Amino acid sequence: MFNRRPIGPLDYTRRLWLRLSVLAVLVFLYAPIATLIAFSFNDSKRNIVWRGFTLKYYEKALENESLMIAFGNSLTIALINTILATILGAMVAVLLWRFRFPLKAGYEGAMALPIVIPEICMGVSMMAFFGWIGWPTAWGWPMTLSPIIIAHVAFSFPFVAMIVRARLSNFNRELEESAKDLGASEWQAMRDVIVPFMKPGLIAGALMAFTLSLDDFVITFFTSGPDTVTFPVKVYSMVRFSVTPEVNAASTVLIVITVLVTAIAMRIQSRFKGDVGAG
Repeated sequence: MFNRRPIGPLDYTRRLWLRLSVLAVLVFLYAPIATLIAFSFNDSKRNIVWRGFTLKYYEKALENESLMIAFGNSLTIALINTILATILGAMVAVLLWRFRFPLKAGYEGAMALPIVIPEICMGVSMMAFFGWIGWPTAWGWPMTLSPIIIAHVAFSFPFVAMIVRARLSNFNRELEESAKDLGASEWQAMRDVIVPFMKPGLIAGALMAFTLSLDDFVITFFTSGPDTVTFPVKVYSMVRFSVTPEVNAASTVLIVITVLVTAIAMRIQSRFKGDVGAG
């Protein structure tokens, strides 16, 4: 007879009920996504019964000019938002981590508002704000995207600030002091000591800002003009009539891009951690 090692109180992965619970959660989360991807190859307009494998709906999605324009708008907004939100979020994180000033607690609470308030409230407030100040709408592309970019930066930079600040909480300030003792100026210490330490947080924050902007619908819906349509808004307008394989194909492309960006960011983070460990 084989002697089985008894299950300890911390051996969670050996418990059958926990394995089944994890499996159920994974199925609940990813089964709809897998179904969407599978039916994007379905050779049926009704998209209910599997009729065979085809790539024609991907071809139709690529040939859909309005859909491609919306996709280009979304990528442009997401890239600009990522740059601006990462810079602004990093500056706010350093400010909250390093300095003391009056009403700091109130500032932290106000900065967290875009995270906790419902997106629809954020979208309506941004729409009312742009209408109140009379934001110009007759500019050409890409300036027509400016209201959406401003709104996206406003709600995504607090996420970057929280991630970067969490990273800075583990920083050993003696490293900065040592750099200054060796003759480094304030800016040199920031550039050569603090910023390299912030890199994993900056990468994670930039990834968060990119995915939030690329996938956002509610805020974009309220801040976009009649001539400015993004990819999620376009897909929503297509879904209102029927969920066709063309919609599934477009959604699959968006999922693939999000996964690729996540994989690239994780690869960069792991490589950076390896370089730090080797150093």
